[in-house]
Amino acid sequence: MAEPDDAPPRPAQAAAEAASDVTEAERPGRRRAQAVAAGRAAAAGRAAAARAALAAAAAAAARAAGRGTRVARRRAIAGTAWLAEQVQAMAVQLRVRDQAALRARFPGRTPEEIADALIDAAARAAAAAGGAAGVWAALPAPPAFPAEVAAETLVLVGIEIKLIAELHEAYGLPASGSATARMTAYVAAWAHRRGVSAIPGGVALAAGSPLARLLRRRLAARAARSAFSLGPLLSGAAAGALINGRETRRLGEAVRRDLRRALTGP
Repeated sequence: MAEPDDAPPRPAQAAAEAASDVTEAERPGRRRAQAVAAGRAAAAGRAAAARAALAAAAAAAARAAGRGTRVARRRAIAGTAWLAEQVQAMAVQLRVRDQAALRARFPGRTPEEIADALIDAAARAAAAAGGAAGVWAALPAPPAFPAEVAAETLVLVGIEIKLIAELHEAYGLPASGSATARMTAYVAAWAHRRGVSAIPGGVALAAGSPLARLLRRRLAARAARSAFSLGPLLSGAAAGALINGRETRRLGEAVRRDLRRALTGP
């Protein structure tokens, strides 16, 4: 049965829209507002029973975060299969600007300058999304995964996959194949923290493949960091925002180094 027009967006769709909107916003206040609005949109229309169940899961995650990251990591691992499915579904829905669109958005800038702007914007977007983690209270997620952790993780991964894809476009080195094949390659690049051309062993995401296992491990680590934002009264939100921005910048710089090497040789 088709969903009604006013049905809340599915997790992958909501995350793709949020990641795209918050990254392309030009003002910091606008980024935060879009992150908050995205979370509320994802929550709208859920049944009261589902909200209660997810609220209980979020409370359990807050207690786990208070006891330490190893407890949070064990909780995160239980939901990584679901997260991996959502990431793959989300990636093909991200708005990725091609080289022509990026040149139009940043007229007169060199690829290096465009890359600087993309990394800066993604780092700020990751910080804004992390700081707004507490508004995501009813995203459908497995009971082992608190709603806020699932939502923040998906949006942050979406921001970073979009960054990777647009860095490849900025340097004129997009992944080959169909749109789905290209986005699968960028998901693989996210898992490896490398440019597409530097990924060892190909980009096949078949169940049980080394890449699929790596993706799940990366998602578990990312979700554990997101759980840090769920300290008592969201006391970890500010620190989580700082960590998210720093890690996104680090990823962007790593991918850019690979793209430079691909253009100039070893």
